[in-house]
Amino acid sequence: MPGALSVRSLTLTRTQAVPATVLGALAVNLVIWLIGLAAGGSFEFVDENDVARKAAPMGVIVLTLGPATVGMLAAALLSLQWPIFVRIAQVIGPVLALLTIWLTIDADFDGVSTTALAAMHVVLAIALVVGLEAMYRGINVRAQQGIR
Repeated sequence: MPGALSVRSLTLTRTQAVPATVLGALAVNLVIWLIGLAAGGSFEFVDENDVARKAAPMGVIVLTLGPATVGMLAAALLSLQWPIFVRIAQVIGPVLALLTIWLTIDADFDGVSTTALAAMHVVLAIALVVGLEAMYRGINVRAQQGIR
């Protein structure tokens, strides 16, 4: 289909890739949170002082925006000098997002909340791979044009 957008054709500048990736992941994660709420998830856990605490929506927002922004910015800044860091970030970022699912499983959430929160980690991993790929392609296009 002519003009159709695909992952293969997606190229973004560094300044486009960072917010697009972070905000895209946040939007999907908030939708997952709403679905989890509708499915009966409480998104509550009991802390070390036996106090019930809510992990969402603020936890979803902070724990999506924080790590994703730091990682994407680090990749963008390091790639100014060493473009290969985008490829390194494509491994490190998703691996960390997937490994930290364990923290969700280990916490005292109900089944629906645990499933939704784990899905959010997977969304972040996918968003990082796609966003960093778009950034890498953008870097290559600009390098071919003689632009940094």
